[in-house]
Amino acid sequence: MTNPAIAPGEHIEVTTRALAHGGEAIGNAPDGRVVFVRGALPGETVTATLTKVKKRWARADLLEVTTASPHRVDPTCPAAAAGAGCCDLSFIDPAYQLELKTQVLRGQLQALAGRSNVLRGLDLDAALATRALAPARGWRTRVRLGVDAAGRAGLRKLRSNDVVADALCTQAVPGLLDGLVGPGARSFTPGAEVIAVRDATGTRHLVETRRVQRGRRAETVDKRVEGSGIVEEHVDSRTLHFPATAFWQAHVNAPQAYADVVAEWGSAQYSRPVAWDLYGGVGMFAPALSFATGGGRVETVDYSPAATSSPQPGLADLDLHVTNARVEEAIAQLPAPGLVVLDPPRAGAGAEVVRAVAAAGPERVIHVGCNPATLARDLASWGEAGFAVERLLLIDAFPNTHHFETMCLLRPADQ
Repeated sequence: MTNPAIAPGEHIEVTTRALAHGGEAIGNAPDGRVVFVRGALPGETVTATLTKVKKRWARADLLEVTTASPHRVDPTCPAAAAGAGCCDLSFIDPAYQLELKTQVLRGQLQALAGRSNVLRGLDLDAALATRALAPARGWRTRVRLGVDAAGRAGLRKLRSNDVVADALCTQAVPGLLDGLVGPGARSFTPGAEVIAVRDATGTRHLVETRRVQRGRRAETVDKRVEGSGIVEEHVDSRTLHFPATAFWQAHVNAPQAYADVVAEWGSAQYSRPVAWDLYGGVGMFAPALSFATGGGRVETVDYSPAATSSPQPGLADLDLHVTNARVEEAIAQLPAPGLVVLDPPRAGAGAEVVRAVAAAGPERVIHVGCNPATLARDLASWGEAGFAVERLLLIDAFPNTHHFETMCLLRPADQ
C-alpha cells in the first residue's frame, strides 16, 4: 500500500533530521518526498502545513511541535514572530545556531569533495575554523524597509512583498528603527523602499528609493529624508565616506573582522606586489590588501557608481586604483596580481570569473562567500583551474538568521 499524494494546505507529521542551507529543517513527507519545514529544528517531530508541493520535494510551515529539540527557545524577535523574514532562527539557542551553520557548510564541502579535487588532501577538521561575531542582538547597522499601500514602513514577510509594519526587529542597532516602524511612525511614499543606516558616528541616514517610469524606461529615484545621505564608516583605523545606498557589511563588527582575516591570510612576499580587490565596493579591503603586499598596488573593481564614483581621502596614501566595471570585463585590463580577494554577491563569482582570475596566476586567493551552495560551485571551479583550498573560516555575522559568511584561502595546487 502506498501513501496518498500530498497537496498544499494539508497538515502532515514530519520528523526532521538536518538543517538545509536556507534555514529550513529537512524531513520526509508521508509519501516519501523530501520536505523542508520552516520553523523546525533537526531532531524534532512536528505537525506542519504544506505550502508548496513539487515532484520530488515540498515546503511546509511549522504548525505544532510534538517533540521539541532541547535547543528550542522562545523566539526573541517580534518582527519574525509576526511573519517577517528577518530572524528566521531566533527560536534556536545561539550557540547551537553556530553548530547548525557549521553542519550546513560541512555538508556542502563533503559533497564537493566527492566531485572536485579542490579539497584533496585537506583535513577538514583542522582547516575549518568558526567564529561568531558579537553582539547577537542589536548588530545590524543598515536595513532596507518596504512601504505598504498606507505608507507604513516595515520588514517584508518571507517570500512576499507584504510588510510587517507594527513590530520591530531585534537585529537593528539601537535607534536605527526609532519612529520608522510601529505606532506613531512617520509615513513614506506607498510602494517605495526606505534605506536606513546608522553609521560609525551614530548619525542616522534615511533614503527613500522608488522606481519611476520615464517613458519606456524605469529609473530609480532616491530622496534623502534624514541625515546627509553620506555615511562615515571605519576600518583599519581609516575613515571612509560613501552614499548610504552603497554596500557595506551589515554587522557592526563584520568589516574589521573580515579585514583582519585578509591581512593575516594574505600577508606574504610576492613576486608581483599587486592585489586585486574584486567586487570591492567602497574599498573596505584596500588597507588590508596594501598591508598584506607590503604597500603594493591595490586594484579595486566593482560595478557600482555609488561605491566607486568618489575618491576616498582616507585611502589617499595607498597605491589604490579604482575601476567601475563588471569584474568579468575588467580583469583583462588589470596588472597581473600576486594576491586576489573576491567577495561576490550571493549568486557567486561563476566559472568565467574564476577561470580568468586563475589564468592571471595569483599566488594566493581569498574567496569570500555568503551562500554555501554557490560557494561550493565556485570552489569546484577553482579546483578545475588548478587551485586547492588551504584554510576555511565560517564567520557567523548574521546572528539569529540562517545566513553566514565563509572565507577560503586557496593556492595553486602545484605550489
